[in-house]
Amino acid sequence: MERMAPPPRVTLVLGGARSGKSRHAEGVLAGCRDPVYLATAEILDAEMAERVARHRAARAGSWETVEEPLALPERLAELAGRAVLVECLTLWLSNLMHAGRDVERAAAALVEILPRRAAPTVLVANEVGLGIVPENALARAFRDHAGRLNQRVAEAADRVVLVAAGLPLVLKDVAA
Repeated sequence: MERMAPPPRVTLVLGGARSGKSRHAEGVLAGCRDPVYLATAEILDAEMAERVARHRAARAGSWETVEEPLALPERLAELAGRAVLVECLTLWLSNLMHAGRDVERAAAALVEILPRRAAPTVLVANEVGLGIVPENALARAFRDHAGRLNQRVAEAADRVVLVAAGLPLVLKDVAA
């Protein structure tokens, strides 16, 4: 049996909605023992509750799910010895903005913790800057914060993958 190479220390997986980025991210940690699915979504309505239940059922038995809508860097520090998939940075950003948190400070804390983790970290984020310019100031601020957050995490990552139509395109790979 062929032995799989260990995953990179930090992987960022970008893509649009329903692009296959989550499936790809889960595959990066295939073979890791006791992986953690660090979910940032907040359940605010029935549709989101149903969506979360479907995702949990699909992962049942293979992942421990930990919910953390705001204190992502702190939770990653607590889980330093375990492989973690963060799903997703874009929802985390939305939560931060909704809670009135300092987004730049939170992003800096996230980037600071990544190299200190002993186990692989895979972070999933939406690429929201490829569409039209949003019509209102809040949506434009969100798009701008998301772009800057993705750039900062991509700079800190060992591998960055863009997923479109289920196909991964490696944008950065320091091991290559």
